[in-house]
Amino acid sequence: MEYAQLTPGRRFAPLHSLLYYGQRLMTPLPLRRAMICLLRGALRLRHGSGVELHTAMPQEDAALQDLRRSGYAPLGNLLDEDQCVEIRAYLDDKLLTDRDRMRARFTLAQREGDVRVADYQLRDVLACPHILALANSPALLGLAARHMGCKPTISALGLRWSFPVAGNDSPLQAFHRDSEDWRYLKVLVYLTDVDDGAGPHVYLYGSQHTRAPVRLRFYSDAEIVAAYGEEMLLKATGTRGFCFAVDTAGIHKGAAPTLKPRLMLQIQYSLLPSYAYRYQPERYEGSLSLDPYINRLIVRRR
Repeated sequence: MEYAQLTPGRRFAPLHSLLYYGQRLMTPLPLRRAMICLLRGALRLRHGSGVELHTAMPQEDAALQDLRRSGYAPLGNLLDEDQCVEIRAYLDDKLLTDRDRMRARFTLAQREGDVRVADYQLRDVLACPHILALANSPALLGLAARHMGCKPTISALGLRWSFPVAGNDSPLQAFHRDSEDWRYLKVLVYLTDVDDGAGPHVYLYGSQHTRAPVRLRFYSDAEIVAAYGEEMLLKATGTRGFCFAVDTAGIHKGAAPTLKPRLMLQIQYSLLPSYAYRYQPERYEGSLSLDPYINRLIVRRR
């Protein structure tokens, strides 16, 4: 799968462009909620509710309440220390892609000092221990299904390093809103210990309930603090394996690390494919029994 953001001058399929800009232009919240109800109703009729994937646990109810109220829900350490070590060992010789500029792919040991943000390739993410299993775990699929009201689609799956580099931050590290689908949920997992110096995720409390502008834009820290107050910013810190869910339709950022790098897993669940991306599913050779509908955008059938 290639994550190809829609940018001026880039040619995409006309239908994808129409669907992407159509949902972007519909910013009034009552209209968006009505469209979400129609879409998830149609998806429930065709693919089921998704809640049958597991029996809800009390902590899931608490996470749903957090998501609906604030947009951010801590889920605890869903990967243990040994699993995180296995993931890091597997990735040691895998190639990274610089998110900010064109250059040859490189391993972690080969990274040049000016690389701020870098991603692993999807084929390596799928083959990495524990990643696909976690993304398809009953706990996360059930949470996503209940949040969206229908069987979810995994519409993005990635592993990303962020490094402390002096100078201007990457655009990915400024406050912004995502525009991936009508309704979606992002689950983030730290694979390194993350404190204030490692670039924690920061979320503006309740901002998923506010109307987004038609055009995507970035916000400075000063602008957000002046408008809402610093006490409204939720900061996610934790040890490796710590997992949290966020509704990234709200205002958020992955802060730029200042002292040590951060490795993070990103899993996105949505109603539909994101029409801002061009999907290229990869063959999966593992032993997991995967729901073909949920995984259709990232895994190619054998």
